[in-house]
Amino acid sequence: MNIFYGFKISQGQDFDTAGKRVPVTFVRVEPMTVVNSKQVGLGFHKHQNKAQGANNFKYFRELGGTLNAGEKIQISDVFNSGDKIKVTGISKGKGFAGVVKRHGFKGGPKTHGQSDRQRHPGSIGQTTTPGRVYRGKRMAGHMGQSQTTVRNLQVFAVKPEENLLLIKGLVPGAKNGLLKITKI
Repeated sequence: MNIFYGFKISQGQDFDTAGKRVPVTFVRVEPMTVVNSKQVGLGFHKHQNKAQGANNFKYFRELGGTLNAGEKIQISDVFNSGDKIKVTGISKGKGFAGVVKRHGFKGGPKTHGQSDRQRHPGSIGQTTTPGRVYRGKRMAGHMGQSQTTVRNLQVFAVKPEENLLLIKGLVPGAKNGLLKITKI
């Protein structure tokens, strides 16, 4: 198995064996419980209801291979310090953003009679032909809160007794966001 799920705690720093400061992300990695032959459960609901029955898990994720129900998978079974990984998460949502923030447009001039057009996109289409705006045109809209993967990261340290994984570098998502950690 080369996949594990965890929750982002925070971003900070730690020091390597040479005493050099390293930026790290702290990830809470509780043991994953195997629910059936292919699924694992992780995270817990604050309040359990009758529909959930014995499984009070917040998330269910499918893993490849055959697993034994009731088995617990620890972080130390999957990762070691120094492993190359990729991390997938949901990026922070930034709401409705204009073209300058969302796509890095320059905007219009501040002079020559333009009193209120500095952060606008400018012309968005042609004339009679084609008589429409092409699909995929970069415009203002919803920004963030999409699935993002950061590759070529490295496991800095594994602390199974504290249910903690330290990843060298920064990963997508807000605090307590679910992360999929995959060994490369």
